[in-house]
Amino acid sequence: MSAPTRDEMLTIPQVIAEIGVPKATFYRWRQLRKGPRAIKLPNGAVRIRRSELERWLSGLEECA
Repeated sequence: MSAPTRDEMLTIPQVIAEIGVPKATFYRWRQLRKGPRAIKLPNGAVRIRRSELERWLSGLEECA
């Protein structure tokens, strides 16, 4: 039996590079709560789980 893999925590610049949108667009989506759900760490840094990004992208695919 294999060990469970850890869900990768992506930074906002990593997510922006992966989905190919301008930084301003991504932050506007966050403000409008239309982007992937994020986690705010105690130090103020924001991370997005890889699984959440994939779920969010899948949801967009169904709407298209």
